Amino acid sequence: MRRIIVLNSKGGCGKTTISTNLASQYAARGYKTALIDNDPQGSSLNWLSHRPGWSPEIKGINAFAANRGGMTRSWALRTPPDTERVILDTPASLLRPDYNEHLRGVNLILIPVQPSSIDVHAAANFIRDLLLVNKVDRYQERVGIIANRSRQQGGAFEKLERFLASLKIPVLAHLRDTMNYVRAAEQGLGVHEIDASRAQLELEAWDRIIEWLERDQVPGAYF
Repeated sequence: MRRIIVLNSKGGCGKTTISTNLASQYAARGYKTALIDNDPQGSSLNWLSHRPGWSPEIKGINAFAANRGGMTRSWALRTPPDTERVILDTPASLLRPDYNEHLRGVNLILIPVQPSSIDVHAAANFIRDLLLVNKVDRYQERVGIIANRSRQQGGAFEKLERFLASLKIPVLAHLRDTMNYVRAAEQGLGVHEIDASRAQLELEAWDRIIEWLERDQVPGAYF
């Protein structure tokens, strides 16, 4: 089982978009996939509730509701025994002490960032916290950045890329600012499950992300 968390303390950066598209990508590729929603808004599970019957199955787990009901987190995060890929969607405004709790058992971290000066500044601070406070090991290639809703390269994101390069953290892909993601989300689908002729550039970006996640060297869990 490989557990992948989509994490950033900044709200509105696209964590649910990344999580749902990643889960649907894995399901379409034949992996037994679970999508764990830690967000009190329940956006990932709402997306899953609209997923049509013909689409590959994804197991949804409401971790936030389970935690409120008094269950331990380990019980809340239980998945079917044959699960091969687990995607964890996380809430915004996580505090530093909460990071380790969400990282427990995780193998890979994806951090979505929008290329605005505000988002880039927040992402840089968040990444510093992960590395310095939470002791995440960047040298094991366990952390990857996804530039979300990208248009043309701007000065703010170029500064972030230089910062990431100094830390040896890769930018895996630039996801376009396109209505294809909105259309897919409304139907409970991943962007690859709508008309392929309209989403070719999106498919290429997601192929690069999956390729990085599925490298032969499988990292161990963080905690």
